[in-house]
Amino acid sequence: MLKKTYLFCLVVFYYSFSFAQKERVENLPNFDKPKIHYGFYLGLNQNDFKIAYNRTSTVPFPDIEVESSVGFNVGLIADLRLHNNVNLRLEPGLISNTKTLRFNHIANENQATREVGNTYLHVPLIFKFSTNRLNNIRPYVLSGVSYDYNFSSNESNSDDNFSGEFRQTSSNFMYEVGIGVDFYLPYFKFSPSIRGIFAINNELKYDNTSPSPWTDPISFMGTRGLFIHFAFE
Repeated sequence: MLKKTYLFCLVVFYYSFSFAQKERVENLPNFDKPKIHYGFYLGLNQNDFKIAYNRTSTVPFPDIEVESSVGFNVGLIADLRLHNNVNLRLEPGLISNTKTLRFNHIANENQATREVGNTYLHVPLIFKFSTNRLNNIRPYVLSGVSYDYNFSSNESNSDDNFSGEFRQTSSNFMYEVGIGVDFYLPYFKFSPSIRGIFAINNELKYDNTSPSPWTDPISFMGTRGLFIHFAFE
């Protein structure tokens, strides 16, 4: 599914780029002159977990499989022009997705699956590096960090996996990189982008009792994912 989404976005970029190249009338010629401007974004995401195993775990031969589904993201944009080709962007929003963890080393099928539904407050601070404008297009690359608050983390829940509750940390930090293109349309700027997001800290909340077949085998569990991002400014 991730490869299909990535391919679809590349096709959209290609045809949009071809269309913009044919367009010679310059739209919104003064759009980039103000110091600050605002907008909003919509998009899709497909997130899973990167899992590193604990070599000293008492659980032999751990095998954890992550199955992800497509979620959505929505938010606002505040853009500060630092230079003709460099902008600093604050893009607070909400991200929602669901992941299924399958602990294949657990024999009991009822205990071997955990569905993890997450809703995040996503607050990224992004540097946007753009080329010079060519007619009505302007390619760019992105890089930045974000603070993510997981509303559905279960971190403060006293129940753990022994009671059927999978827990994560509430406060997390990510870094993200991406590429995109600005399209200057007659009435607004449309900016599709592809972004990768990666966790910096361990998001796993360990079970209260050890050994635990769910959390003891894991030394690191962090979000990684792909965003398809459509900005309107």
